[in-house]
Amino acid sequence: MSFIQAFLQQTVYMGMPDDSALPREGTVTPAVNFSASGDAAVLDKAIKAKGVDENTIIEILVKRSNEQRQRIKDAYQQASGKPLDVALKSALSGDLEDMVLALLKTPAHYDAQQLKAAMKGLGTDEEVLIEILASRTNREILDIKKAYKEDYKKDLESDIKSDTGGDFRTALLELCKTLSPLTCGPLIAVFERYSKYSKVDVSKAIDLEMKGDIESCLTAVVKCAGSRPAFFAEKLYLSMKGKGTRKHTLTRIMVSRSEVDLKRIKDEYKKAYGKTLYQDILDRTAEELRRFSWLSAELKTKQPITGLQEITWLRQLRIQLWRCSHLELEEQLIPVQLLTSVNTSNHVPIIFL
Repeated sequence: MSFIQAFLQQTVYMGMPDDSALPREGTVTPAVNFSASGDAAVLDKAIKAKGVDENTIIEILVKRSNEQRQRIKDAYQQASGKPLDVALKSALSGDLEDMVLALLKTPAHYDAQQLKAAMKGLGTDEEVLIEILASRTNREILDIKKAYKEDYKKDLESDIKSDTGGDFRTALLELCKTLSPLTCGPLIAVFERYSKYSKVDVSKAIDLEMKGDIESCLTAVVKCAGSRPAFFAEKLYLSMKGKGTRKHTLTRIMVSRSEVDLKRIKDEYKKAYGKTLYQDILDRTAEELRRFSWLSAELKTKQPITGLQEITWLRQLRIQLWRCSHLELEEQLIPVQLLTSVNTSNHVPIIFL
């Protein structure tokens, strides 16, 4: 057995209980008093509106859990005879289209799509392969492999073998395996034992001994074993650093972690970089990408509002806000307590924590 295999067979994903049963700390939670048919009707109207009512589409989809979005898709198909994702794809474009279509996929099918895209055509996006396979739980890996087989009629491992090589391929294939939690010891314990016998920690040892994709892969495993939220906070920061934005990375992380641990990612981001994730998205991305700030929102309400009532209320709120000459939001103007920021360069109020 190679060092790579021995190392990865003791990862936290194979050696510790699957954390899928732990409480979720996402910013997107199921809407109360949810009506799939009501939301489907609102979306249909927004799609058919002159110029397309993009804001309504976003308001609906980012405030529904993934399970609720799947029910909306079923209701839309039943009512219109057309798949919702097809209707939205024809109505939207650019980064907004990418985000909305990502929200409509189940987590496993979205990850499978991202992995397939990373290996499609000439060249391979090793960063995507590493990010997904190093950070998902046993249960999630199983679901991804099943979704990949359903969507592309091939095994994930088969495509990895065809598109990668050497130790990097070995590492990815090991990460695709799901061993019993009872068969191996936790990776964190391995790190602690290593530090007792070495002058450098595991991360430094990997940096000294390995280079290229295999170094990036094992480093990601170590970081995820320590803190997945911190790992994703760093990825988000780097996606917006410097000129231009790595919009696919931003989309993938914001969508895939929105119901899992985005609250903790926001905390780690603030701790590491001194600014909120929300503010950096506003300050460091193009206008269309700023809509990702909605996914980091945590809406607190006294009374639930959903479906058409929610859309009507939000439109009324926008009108009221723009009639005000300043931001003194009187409680009687707003039936539900919100923190609302008016972006003066855009007519859409951005709701945030």
